Amino acid sequence: MKKTVPDDGVVIIKKYANRRLYNTETSSYITLEHLAAMTREGRDFKVVDAKTDEDITHNVLTQIIMEEESRGQTMLPVNFLRQLISMYGDSMQAMVPGYLEASMEGFRRNQVQFKSAVEGAFAHSPFAEIAKRNIAMFEAATAAFKPGGKPDLAASKDEEIATLKAELNRLQEKIERLDK
Repeated sequence: MKKTVPDDGVVIIKKYANRRLYNTETSSYITLEHLAAMTREGRDFKVVDAKTDEDITHNVLTQIIMEEESRGQTMLPVNFLRQLISMYGDSMQAMVPGYLEASMEGFRRNQVQFKSAVEGAFAHSPFAEIAKRNIAMFEAATAAFKPGGKPDLAASKDEEIATLKAELNRLQEKIERLDK
């Protein structure tokens, strides 16, 4: 029997000439919505052209973003898109992917740290429900990006976390004083 999932856990998706996507792990045809859901779940996959075996993952992920944007789920501001397009052919083009990836990883890392700090600070206060709703909205806004699993790029983040925790502790003390 042919192995359908490589040793590294990457699911192979084959894209046929008729634009159908075939998940070799589940032996079933899937849609772009399925791939978007897999991405949100943190599942790693590789999309290959069924005829040439060429890796077309980048093109398919871009197509998913285009579909999400066309459904009114706009996350990319027009000015950002213009700036991104203007970077094509620029001498700095090679640096942009790494910069964007590191920025998004930092954003995701900060999101997780902020969430745990807020949950801990407001756990037993009247603002707990509001904080939970705000965190849920924050998560919904960033659901399209999965964690990259890259190493921590900034050691100063621990200092930022400590500062945030100290500020949250001060706020918690103020709230407790108001409750009395």
